[in-house]
Amino acid sequence: MSSAYYIYYRVKPERVAACESRGRELLAAVRKATGIEGRLMKKRGESDFWMEIYENVTDTARFEFELADAASRFSMQEFLQPGTLRHVECFQEP
Repeated sequence: MSSAYYIYYRVKPERVAACESRGRELLAAVRKATGIEGRLMKKRGESDFWMEIYENVTDTARFEFELADAASRFSMQEFLQPGTLRHVECFQEP
C-alpha cells in the first residue's frame, strides 16, 4: 500500500526567495535518497504558506527518516516563522 505525505509550513516573508531555493535542494535530496519525486507549492493568495507533496511512498519508515534528515541538513527550520513547525501528514487510500 502506498502513502502520500503533505508537509505544510509558514515561511518568514523576508526569506521566501531563499526558502524556495533551499526547498528545491531538499526535494532533490529526498528524490536522490528515496526515488520519490516531490512537489513544492505555495497557497494561492498566501505566498508564505507552503506545502511539499510526496506521493506513492511504499517504504514509509525509510522515507520519513530521509525526509527528516534532509530537512535537518538543509536547515529548513531557519526559514519558518517564529513559533511554527513543519507539519507532516501522511494519508493512505482506504
